Amino acid sequence: MKDNSLTFNFSFFRKQGLGFIVFFAACCFSCEDILREEMMVYNNDFSKADLANFENGKLFIYEEDTVLGYYHDEEVRLSLDNLPAHNTIKITLEILLHDSWDGNPDNVGGPDFWYLKLDDQSIVRTTFSNSPCESSYCLYQSYPDNYPRFNDPKTGALRTDLPGRCQYIDVEGWTSLYRITKLIKHKDGQLSIAIGDELKQENTPEPVCDESWSVATIQVSTLTIN
Repeated sequence: MKDNSLTFNFSFFRKQGLGFIVFFAACCFSCEDILREEMMVYNNDFSKADLANFENGKLFIYEEDTVLGYYHDEEVRLSLDNLPAHNTIKITLEILLHDSWDGNPDNVGGPDFWYLKLDDQSIVRTTFSNSPCESSYCLYQSYPDNYPRFNDPKTGALRTDLPGRCQYIDVEGWTSLYRITKLIKHKDGQLSIAIGDELKQENTPEPVCDESWSVATIQVSTLTIN
């Protein structure tokens, strides 16, 4: 079927005259953001056990891969300096959420928060849920939105079939893998990235075994957009 929308729009513009067309084009194209330069300044999948520039960095083996973590009610911080000229930062994280994350419910098991900060400015503050979701029982999460939105457990996950780390060790479906990418306005030569959680599990003697998280990869790029 022929799409007549473009013809209709130009027909409307012709009725307004050439001056209107020039004005419209100038407004549209002058306001469009264009990526002028992108440079990756940090890339770590932890396969080389590199923890330089990390505060509270630690490593463990999960599914035969070295990852950053594991963490429970903790924060890890990456500091970078001597950044090239830029006006935007792109951060990409692949995170692993292990075992019984409970998402949004405000009770003895939650809410289970995870957060990302850039220079102590909150970028992501959300919850995750690894709970099975049935018609009569579903522990909703906020991700991919910030708290307190309601989405089904494991919404946006890259993988949902991985085994748990501790409570559900070797049981598939109890670790979820997410890739999170954020673009943030930034122009300073230094950068501090904080990743952490506020996990709540008051009905178990071993909260760290009940729920934890780790980081599989982290990439940071500087961008110039104008």
